[in-house]
Amino acid sequence: MRPFGIVGLQLQLAKGDNTARIAAEVAAVKARMPWVEMVVLGELALFGASTADAQPMPGDAEAKMCEAARAAGVWLIPGTLFERDGERIYNTAPIIDPNGRVVDRYRKIFPFHPYEQGVSSGDRFVVFDVPGVGRFGLSICYDMWFPETIRTLAWMGAEVILHPGMTNTVDREAELAISRASAATNQVYFVDINVAGPLGVGRSGVFGPGGEVIHQAASGHEVIAIELDLDQVTRVRERGWHGLGQPLKSLRDTPIVFPPYAKGFPASPAFAGLGPLEKPQVERTKKP
Repeated sequence: MRPFGIVGLQLQLAKGDNTARIAAEVAAVKARMPWVEMVVLGELALFGASTADAQPMPGDAEAKMCEAARAAGVWLIPGTLFERDGERIYNTAPIIDPNGRVVDRYRKIFPFHPYEQGVSSGDRFVVFDVPGVGRFGLSICYDMWFPETIRTLAWMGAEVILHPGMTNTVDREAELAISRASAATNQVYFVDINVAGPLGVGRSGVFGPGGEVIHQAASGHEVIAIELDLDQVTRVRERGWHGLGQPLKSLRDTPIVFPPYAKGFPASPAFAGLGPLEKPQVERTKKP
């Protein structure tokens, strides 16, 4: 076995500086469950969804999270915060090791445009290794609606996808379906942690490499403590889920070059005819 203890913190958070609350929650998790090695929070958990709170990275908020990780001796993905880099703002998740060191930062590739206004797209996929355990990949909220993003992380060797989200809308059910499908089609653990309370509807989920539901949270405060076994990922990829489908091997072995990637999405008349990316407006059917 390659066991790994992970906690998803589904916190009921409000707008404003949540760094002290998050640090306290991380400390409480480790004190209660010393077997836990990683803690993951939801998207924009640190301050909420206002770009007015954007700050450089490294910065004060990230430093507080580094201290929280070091004090608890855990890997910490404290959700995300808006990062200011010159004239640009990104939605960024730091990856902090148990020594309190930032090993990488992932900038959300697909901001929720046209609603997440003023936020730039990242341009780099991020995976990182936990020594002696395995490889983890980062995805943020709307990223998962684009299956190419999760497939790329699997192609880079990710066995676990960490997915902070902030959803307070009616499409949470669709997101859970996407999370489960992402786990099954890429034969990975998919750890989808949403925020709760004023910022989100909760309903976080953890899904296994066969698409199985390991845990489905309700809408309130929840400490989602799970022990993953990364050898199960290896077994499912080698033998198939219950000895059945082996999609990564089939994808590897196909000679097909998929036309959207060979020619580009704008080459499709169907895509070209979709119209501009903009917020829908009030629509009325005209009377005859």
